[in-house]
Amino acid sequence: MNGNILIIDNERRMCHVLKVALETGGHIVELAFDGDEGIEKIRKHRFDVIITDLKMPNKDGMAVLDATKKISANTEVIMMTAYASAQTAVEAMRKGAFDYLIKPFEIDEMKVKVRQILEKNRLAEENTQLKQQLQEKFSIDNIIGQSEAMQQIYKMVEKVAPSDVTVLIRGESGTGKELVAQAIHMNSIRKSEPFVAVNCGALPESLLESELFGHEKGAFTGADKQKLGRFELADNGTIFLDEIGDVTAPTQVKLLRVLQARQINRVGGEATLPIHARTIAATNRDLEAAMKAGQFREDLYYRINVFPIYLPPLRERKDDIPDLITHFLKRNNTLPEKIESRAFNLMMQYSWPGNIRELENIIERMLILAGDDVITVDMLPPQIRGEFTSERAVAFEIPDGGLSIEDVEWNLIQNALKKAAGNKSLAAKLLGITRRRLYSMMERLGRE
Repeated sequence: MNGNILIIDNERRMCHVLKVALETGGHIVELAFDGDEGIEKIRKHRFDVIITDLKMPNKDGMAVLDATKKISANTEVIMMTAYASAQTAVEAMRKGAFDYLIKPFEIDEMKVKVRQILEKNRLAEENTQLKQQLQEKFSIDNIIGQSEAMQQIYKMVEKVAPSDVTVLIRGESGTGKELVAQAIHMNSIRKSEPFVAVNCGALPESLLESELFGHEKGAFTGADKQKLGRFELADNGTIFLDEIGDVTAPTQVKLLRVLQARQINRVGGEATLPIHARTIAATNRDLEAAMKAGQFREDLYYRINVFPIYLPPLRERKDDIPDLITHFLKRNNTLPEKIESRAFNLMMQYSWPGNIRELENIIERMLILAGDDVITVDMLPPQIRGEFTSERAVAFEIPDGGLSIEDVEWNLIQNALKKAAGNKSLAAKLLGITRRRLYSMMERLGRE
């Protein structure tokens, strides 16, 4: 990585020797022969590295360092001098110098210092760009939809993001609950800290507790080392508990304690650890009905339901379908004209039980089928063309030789996954079961 470098030294020979050595490495190098000239150049041009002598007539190296940090705080300064003392070295470092070299020094040593600075700058720039990309990706503006229902959600996200209250995002599978959670995080004061998501419905109870709270070495068979839980990993950031409605009663008790006391205990550990993560939860279940049935704790419900946000299903905001289709097509470098009008009209009429996730999967599937051609009606899945309904009964005869219930279950699961384009939430809905039960069936059948 090449950089712009300014060398300031009243010893002209030293300036030229360093200039030649650094230019050989591909850097752009300018020279100044006293502190005043150097400071003037720093005011007029941007430099990645300033290399300055300490002892110079008029303004010395310390004055150059002070001026540099006022003009361009991110520019690094390397001090060099033949008059070394511990006191001057400490003073230079305290004022923000990157390093301090004593003359005479090896030219390669200076090259190493310059390379370290440029590498540090590169990593810092990449980190800044990554954070900017994340903010753009998960900004409120990136949540697609201009319907009245979505406008209300944008307002709620803007209001709750700066606070630190617990948020409960409700809505059917595939409505974009995690995207809203990420938007809340990225618009909060915690945006530079971790966002850690946990799918509570996809993990069996035996693993969920360890995932959430971590475990100590030897806590159970296979725990050969200490593991930090998601609450610890989200420290000072946000933890997103997706599908919290599927958490079993024992884990609900532990979650309640964590949210109340703001403390955790790792599995197999005795130490109580404070947590500082904000909690955002989400569910597609009717928690009120679950409470009445004794399946969800009332005290946990009130603890997570401080600020509820409801995401409507796609069938209730069909005005947003054209924008979503355009978004998914553009993401694949394709124009909206890719879909013929008859196919588009059928997509507008479809009820989308799998919501935005189903729409996204189907768009990607149709783009593969179409290749360079236009997406036509015959490329749409049968359910969008209206060739079958989910209410149609399944009937078959048992053969004389009998059959395997496990094979029947597995074939039903395969068919549902195929029809749902691999979306397990939608496949579970087609089978009339929860996603947790679908995972359990696949685990039991041993064919996942």
